Amino acid sequence: MKFLRNYLDKIKPHFEKGGKLEKLHSVFTGFESFLFVPAHTTRSGAHIRDAVDLKRTMIVVVLALVPALLFGMYNVGYQHFLANGSLAGTGFWQLFLYGFLQVLPMIVVSYAVGLGIEFAVAQIKGHEINEGFLVSGLLIPMIMPVEAPLWMVGLSTAFAVIIGKEIFGGTGMNIWNPALLARAFFFFSYPSMISGDAVWIAGKPDTFSGATPLAEAAVGNPLPDTATLFWGLIPGSIGETSAFCILLGAVLLLATGIASWKIMLSVFAGGYLTALLVGSLLPADNVYAHVGALQHLLMGGFAFGAVFMATDPVTSAQTGKGKFIYGLLVGVMAIVIRTLNPGYPEGMMLAILLMNTFAPLIDWFVVQGNINRRLKRIKPIS
Repeated sequence: MKFLRNYLDKIKPHFEKGGKLEKLHSVFTGFESFLFVPAHTTRSGAHIRDAVDLKRTMIVVVLALVPALLFGMYNVGYQHFLANGSLAGTGFWQLFLYGFLQVLPMIVVSYAVGLGIEFAVAQIKGHEINEGFLVSGLLIPMIMPVEAPLWMVGLSTAFAVIIGKEIFGGTGMNIWNPALLARAFFFFSYPSMISGDAVWIAGKPDTFSGATPLAEAAVGNPLPDTATLFWGLIPGSIGETSAFCILLGAVLLLATGIASWKIMLSVFAGGYLTALLVGSLLPADNVYAHVGALQHLLMGGFAFGAVFMATDPVTSAQTGKGKFIYGLLVGVMAIVIRTLNPGYPEGMMLAILLMNTFAPLIDWFVVQGNINRRLKRIKPIS
């Protein structure tokens, strides 16, 4: 890589102030920092200040997403051939290739729109390009239905980047998780494209049901067994179906210290305990309330949200005790929304966005509580 480093050093003066390409300075520094560790530290909006820079942190999260992404591609192919009655005799690579060709355009559109906007804003403002969209650009297609039109994916991505990030100052300044904002925009703007049976399976014939476990529970149909829910060969968003692959990503995030175990653990604990509670309190005609507590954690986007969304270090709580409170409330709210508002069973998105809003308030109360306790320990001067 030395030759590449030497080449970049050679052309770098052209992009500095006074050079003939100085207007493209932010673009050059963006590519340079992607290839090599920058020689300076962050100056604003940072949540990491050590040798592990933001770019490498984001790359670890991308690697953690890879198992769920690859399985999602395979599952897209599996569900397509299953729906069309031609699964028997279809090989692994044929299933995977079909799903790959369905999912890849969504990823390309997400990155092209998101990075294009971030590059443009960086040029206009004259600041460096942030690497935060490396993760969001992959998360957005993974939480979309496979039949989502590409222009809707692009428009949702643009809304998330502009409204969710750039108006607040860019990476590190956003209040809400950008990927979840993209899904929220998609859901409320085009509800017909994210509900029903057709959108979860590519090329689904009308004769095949293709309902997600959440949809099956809504009409009282039997759910897939726990093993099927865990492994994830079921209809659903591209990256959300396999709890096993999500668990692999969680192990990497926890082992590298990127994600908070306090948040992750408390989200699952809050969801599990709330599911047990509502199951014992709500009447039998509430079908979601009487789904098993473990099934609640495996259905829909609960596990994916707990591992990759709720743990976002920018939009979650920052204090140690606040992380427990924040995660617990995310799990509680997700199940409460799912069971008390059966018209919207996928409560994880709204639960995380709601707690993103209140995360600073949670931290304020925790810090203020610590201050008050220490003040009480101060002995008055006699």
